[in-house]
Amino acid sequence: MTMDDWRRRIDEIDLQLVKLFNQRTQCAIEIGFIKKRLGLEIYSPKREAQVYANVTGANTGPLDTEAIRRLFERVIDEARRIERIKATEETE
Repeated sequence: MTMDDWRRRIDEIDLQLVKLFNQRTQCAIEIGFIKKRLGLEIYSPKREAQVYANVTGANTGPLDTEAIRRLFERVIDEARRIERIKATEETE
């Protein structure tokens, strides 16, 4: 494959990632609503540790474990941010 072919493939994958990130975030929003109804905190360090263990355990590279963890730290941070925003909007 040529460089242009590889770039087109990356563009396709990026679009899939956007769709998946948004689906994941919608799930987090729904969980946030449930947490709010149950009086639970948005931040759940035990659950986050489970997510990190799950994704790093499934990693086969070429990204190393620390890279996967850093990527998911950011994904989780953004999901938590959106959970808080949506939970606040629900009460207004």
